[in-house]
Amino acid sequence: MNNRLSEKKVVPSIPALSFFTGAGGLDLGVREAGFDPVLSIEADAAARLTLAANWPDHKLAEPGDVHDLSVDQIEEQSGLKRDGVGLIFGGPPCQPFSKAALWHAGKVSRLKDPRAKTLTSMLDSVAHFLPDAVLIENVSGLAAGRGSGASYVSRRFAAINRAHGTKYRPEMFVLNALDFGVPQARERLFIVAARSGKRFVPPSPSHIELGMAGDERPRWRTSWDAIGHLTVGPEELVNLRPSGKWADLLPSIPEGHNYLWHTDRGGGHPIFGWRRRYWSFLLKLAKNKPSWTVAASPGPATGPFHWDNRKLSVAELAALQTFPADYCWPVVYRVAQGQIGNAVPPALAASVAVALREQLFDGVILDAKRFVPKESHDCPEAELVQRVPEAFKGISLDNSPHPGEGKGPGVKTKR
Repeated sequence: MNNRLSEKKVVPSIPALSFFTGAGGLDLGVREAGFDPVLSIEADAAARLTLAANWPDHKLAEPGDVHDLSVDQIEEQSGLKRDGVGLIFGGPPCQPFSKAALWHAGKVSRLKDPRAKTLTSMLDSVAHFLPDAVLIENVSGLAAGRGSGASYVSRRFAAINRAHGTKYRPEMFVLNALDFGVPQARERLFIVAARSGKRFVPPSPSHIELGMAGDERPRWRTSWDAIGHLTVGPEELVNLRPSGKWADLLPSIPEGHNYLWHTDRGGGHPIFGWRRRYWSFLLKLAKNKPSWTVAASPGPATGPFHWDNRKLSVAELAALQTFPADYCWPVVYRVAQGQIGNAVPPALAASVAVALREQLFDGVILDAKRFVPKESHDCPEAELVQRVPEAFKGISLDNSPHPGEGKGPGVKTKR
């Protein structure tokens, strides 16, 4: 095991079950709070490689697919019985509830999407083991609209209470990773429920936005705080060059801007229509600001890109998510990017898990800031912006402003 992963305050461990473990971002935070994931349930073969590389002695469920795994098999492989599980936690696949699904499809299928059945499988195990607490993480879209995943979760907990006399009362809240030392804007929904019925109070922000006078909390972490010290070698740089039709336009966009710079309302050349593209199109990091959300499966023109006009390296992507520097990624770039983009930032996960441990278990108070990057005081000036290549000046596009709200297909046009 990596030394850094094992360096933490010694506290009594609480047995837990990890569902949809992925690359282990949520697990890192949960472990930081003194929970011991006895068994991890993860179907993806590449994610299992990453977990095995970082926790070689940790047990992975067989089979890994939760739909093919009975509660009896989970009992046998974990050695845990009903009333012996402290925490069941996990982040079911979020694609049916994400903003990306809304953009690409024009609507969100939510619970009708087969991938949403993972929620059912996880809650089936809750009904069987009746853990002291449950922690579910997902995109904020899980709670949106009628027939949402969050309403389904509430109904399931109510059914479990009727059947077993428990008092689960799910508390649902959305946190922005920025407020907990993650150098990246990323909103996530958390659902916490205690078998005793005790209410959980979400953790208060530990970091604040720049320029808020009179508040002694540290400022939001920036991209430079997280990755300013990282370098890329010549061989790696070759594989990080942007590709596609718009790659050569990237150097003409200033740090912290996107394609909107090249509209009639920006400061560049009017190539595109205002809000005609998705926000992350040709989006570039600014050194002195936090990153935007790191995508799991970006297209060739999807940012955020590095201020050096290239794709972010695996080490940089992981750092923006607050994974430890020595965390291993034994997979190819595309797969690593997917694992990192889908993960819960460990710093955010630790903040929630530490609060959960303190409030719902034994009152142990732990420090949740181990994964937060240190504040840097040597951030350099923004890179110089290059001229727009001649090849882009003659392109004929519909560069009129979007007639509606600019939020993707299906948006209603303003009258």
